[in-house]
Amino acid sequence: MSEQSLSLRYGGDAPAGALPENAVLSLLYRHRSVRRYTGEPVDDETVTAIVAAAQSAATSSNHQAWSVVELRDAERVARIAELAGGQEFIRDAAVFLVFVADWARARGLAAAHGEAAEAIDYIESTLVGFVDAALAAQNAVVAAESLGLGTVYVGSVRNAPEAVAELLGLPDAAFPVVGVAIGHPDPHDPAGIKPRLPQRVVRHREHYREADPADIGDYETTVRGYYETQGASRGWIAAAITRVRDIAGLHGRHTIREALARRGLASR
Repeated sequence: MSEQSLSLRYGGDAPAGALPENAVLSLLYRHRSVRRYTGEPVDDETVTAIVAAAQSAATSSNHQAWSVVELRDAERVARIAELAGGQEFIRDAAVFLVFVADWARARGLAAAHGEAAEAIDYIESTLVGFVDAALAAQNAVVAAESLGLGTVYVGSVRNAPEAVAELLGLPDAAFPVVGVAIGHPDPHDPAGIKPRLPQRVVRHREHYREADPADIGDYETTVRGYYETQGASRGWIAAAITRVRDIAGLHGRHTIREALARRGLASR
């Protein structure tokens, strides 16, 4: 299974040699984004286990500068789906989790003890909160998939972060980082294991080196082949360029620094 999943992950260009194998590696290799669900609910005990896995992620100096907001109420889920670009699969998921960079807890502790909280105003603290939240979200995704559930990350909760924060009742110094939709995968969903860049492009030994254009070209062909199986005609290069060409590719997120400041994270 691992060998087959690796072949799909690299579009037939998997690393050579006999690699170590175990159930965790096999699960990670099989990851895919699931946007179609059966409608079957996910019980509270399962979400509790997923959050426990999220809390087991590494966290900078044990600050645990993150929180997660669980959404099930249909009206609230519909509203966050609207704010996140009108993505229907958010409404279809059994549960939607929003991972939050959270310095409000530490700020409250400092205030309760008569202390200042100046360090929260610096970008290092913002980064710590975002990294902590992202690590927690990744653990949650792996845990959910280990239980046979499907997941998809939703970065577009940052399209309108202040409106999302208001919907979730976030205090100052708490900021939405990423959403994760979770549900039982529709068995008829054709989405598969999306190929990634070959390791020789992203893995640098001792020092960084520019990618070989031929490797990028080969990957473009591989990605186009994958999307054809999904009934789409697109590649990777155009999408990468569109993302960086101008602020339109940020889908409104070019104002995040200002939003962070208004939300109590000055990020100096």
